[in-house]
Amino acid sequence: MNASLEIRPALREELPRVAELAAKLVHLHHAFDAQRFFVPENVAKGYAWWFEQEIDRPEVVVIVAVREGRLVGYAYARLEERDWNQLLDACGALHDLWVEPEERGGGVARKLVASCIDRLREKGAPRVVLHAAAANGEAQALFERLGFRRTMVEMTCELGVTPST
Repeated sequence: MNASLEIRPALREELPRVAELAAKLVHLHHAFDAQRFFVPENVAKGYAWWFEQEIDRPEVVVIVAVREGRLVGYAYARLEERDWNQLLDACGALHDLWVEPEERGGGVARKLVASCIDRLREKGAPRVVLHAAAANGEAQALFERLGFRRTMVEMTCELGVTPST
């Protein structure tokens, strides 16, 4: 990991590769809890379509980490409006973060998150909110080191199971 790392906005022609990384994130979440996280059919193709719709919107941030010409990570964030159901005021939301396993532990994720925060701040976000899978302790620890605090805990109950009383 001695080669220089570049953090920058994704280029339109890079979106298929970004979508491949997004698919890896989906599969990781599914591996954590297959009942909670579904894997859509053709997930990479779906993400490629989604990112094509999003990339030029002023409220959206899609950034990549590139080392020696190879895309090794990405982050996707956007400004979100007030959500009355969640009692969440308007904010920046970091929706996706992925770093290839061989690049982890070297600061790539930290740099991607910092860049997202900076870009969301420039767009007027007063705060950044994210969700991390309960089973992903490494990601949670990273986010806490970067100043995020726990504010909500999602809990899921499968309705095919009778709860004990």
